[in-house]
Amino acid sequence: MAKPAVLYDDRYLEYNFGQDHAFQPIRHRLAIELMRSYGMFDGPVDLLQPGPATEQDLLLVHERRYVDAVRELGDHPRDEAYEWGLGTGDNPIFPGMYVAAALQVGGTIQACEAVAGGERTRAYNLGGGFHHAMPGRASGFCVFNDVAVGLARILGEGRAKRVLYIDIDAHHGDGVQEIFYEDPRVLTVSLHESGRFLFPGTGFPADIGKGKGKGYAVNIPLPPYTRDASYAYAFEEIVPPLAEAYKPDVIFTQTGADAYYTDPLAHLKLTTRTYERVAQTVDGLSTRLCGKRWIAATGGGYDMAACARVWTVIAAGMAGVSLSEEIDPRWRETTTRELGVPAPAKLRDRHLETDDEKVSPAVREVVAEVKAHVFPHHGLDTATNENRRSSGVQ
Repeated sequence: MAKPAVLYDDRYLEYNFGQDHAFQPIRHRLAIELMRSYGMFDGPVDLLQPGPATEQDLLLVHERRYVDAVRELGDHPRDEAYEWGLGTGDNPIFPGMYVAAALQVGGTIQACEAVAGGERTRAYNLGGGFHHAMPGRASGFCVFNDVAVGLARILGEGRAKRVLYIDIDAHHGDGVQEIFYEDPRVLTVSLHESGRFLFPGTGFPADIGKGKGKGYAVNIPLPPYTRDASYAYAFEEIVPPLAEAYKPDVIFTQTGADAYYTDPLAHLKLTTRTYERVAQTVDGLSTRLCGKRWIAATGGGYDMAACARVWTVIAAGMAGVSLSEEIDPRWRETTTRELGVPAPAKLRDRHLETDDEKVSPAVREVVAEVKAHVFPHHGLDTATNENRRSSGVQ
């Protein structure tokens, strides 16, 4: 079995909406360089170069007219094409858009194929995670939905029959959910800031799927300012029990870093400790349930240095690598110069506040509501893990 892999290409930087846009692809290069500074590619992890998705791949999920429109607009840009969700403030049209977006999809496909095909147990696309894209339109900085394409391919090939998709981006994973909303082969779980306060305004506990897929969409909308302890409570109360009941062939995580406490576009308040804990939990679940098979892609994140640190601790968790606390001064110097603000000296965060260990009553209410809607579909008890432990039930 080959080593865990990270997929990245400097051409990912060509997926670029412009210097004034919130989405800045430099975050991917900073993350790769931080991983490289820790020696991750000198032994424990393979660094692979992805190739682009084919048109046939894209058509597994996207409408032909939309794929043709993206290609045409990438070759001949114009100011707007609102019928395709392009040309808006979120999704400006840029030269080479089709080629740049197809490469990101290709990275996720390659990660999916490597893991589902048995070549590797772990693969992380340090790009992609474009979970908002719909079959016929762009949305939320996402042109093509690489996650859905990658999963559709391995499902269609019969390399996986049950996929657990866990989305920890601050924004609801609406595109992936929509594409698999009636399909029980994909259990989508999205932990996100409530749509009452944040784009895309969707992803509520009662949204649980439709038809054969009823009970296979799980939404955990968290209130603004949710911190580490509350987030960990929501994650641990819902994700492991569902995973154990569902028994996936493979786990896919979308690892958006915009729930980090300094992110300018969202209002959640996580630190690196939560991302590290999530990685540890998914590592354990994949080991117990599906032969360690775990695929990941990045996603949102608009504090560039935070993205690099978050994705590095997740990659280390996937690879089983221990990393020191001190960040290489050369990376800090380069990052400070690139971003124009001082780069962090430590990989992990300290506690932000002494009351961070308290679980918010509002989050407890959300968790109870989610369980009431979803757990009966999987034969699960809606009691909390705390109550089970106190009553002696395992």
